[in-house]
Parts: sequence; C-alpha cells; structure tokens
Amino acid sequence: MKCPFCSFVDTKVIDSRPDKDSSAIRRRRECESCSRRFTTHERIEEVLPMILKKDGRRESYDRGKVIGGMKKACEKRPVSTDDIDDMANRLETRLLESGEREIPGTVIGEWIMNELHDVDEVAYVRFASVYRSFRDITEFMSELQDLLKGEQKGARKKGSTLDKGLPR
Repeated sequence: MKCPFCSFVDTKVIDSRPDKDSSAIRRRRECESCSRRFTTHERIEEVLPMILKKDGRRESYDRGKVIGGMKKACEKRPVSTDDIDDMANRLETRLLESGEREIPGTVIGEWIMNELHDVDEVAYVRFASVYRSFRDITEFMSELQDLLKGEQKGARKKGSTLDKGLPR
C-alpha cells in the first residue's frame, strides 16, 4: 500500500478490525519511510450485473443513483437514511443472487417500488409517479386506487415484473 503522504510503497499494518457494519475491514497502517499513519478500508469486489435501459443502452449499476432516487421519494417522510441503506443493500443482494449478467432497469425499478411500498406508501407513490411517468391523471389515479384496494385486502400487488422469473 502506497503512503498517501510521501508515496513510499512499504507500509505496515498496525491494527485490523471490521468496520461499523462488517462490510469491510478497517486497517490502520504506518509508513515505513515517514512513520505517518493512515487508515484503509478493504471491501470485497462484487460484480453486479449491467443495467439494460429502456432505450437499449447498458450501464453499470450505480448505488448512488438508486439511493438518490429513494431519498428523493422519502423526502420529508419518516424514513431514516439507515432504512434507505438497508433497502439498497437488499436490492444489491438480489442483484448478486440473480446470477444474471444483465438486468432490465424496469425490474430494478419494480424492486425499488416494492421496497418503498413496504416502508412508506407515500414514498412509493412519489417514486412510482416519476418512474412510471404516467401520461395523465387517470393513470395516476388508477395506480392510487390499486394501492388502496391492496391496502384494504391486506395484500400486495402481484403479477409485476418481480414475479416473472427473477428471484425475490
């Protein structure tokens, strides 16, 4: 590991421990040349599938975009940043477990909507209104009526892209 202060290439590890959520190893290091200390974080490199966009483009999965969309939907709602991180972690686990090399963005959008539906229905409606880009108020009202019917029956909407072959 190269020293960030003097660029010397030999450093020694003084201390290693898991970080807060045990998703990485925190290492305290000391440079053999200048004796300054610094911290590194070691993570497992996960290969997430490529995302197939509606227009046919492919792009790498971007956790920042997912969290940004969820934060926007949850703005001024009683949803903590820890809840949003947990939803993003579950989404990434599903992506990894799918074993797919490419996944349509529509599937990811449905997964996010289901996560939001379970956490906060207002956030779900906000996300759906942007994600599904309703053509008019009638489509939007239809979605709200479906949400209310599902709430009355105590059941979640079935038959979405989620239920068509990819793991939950």
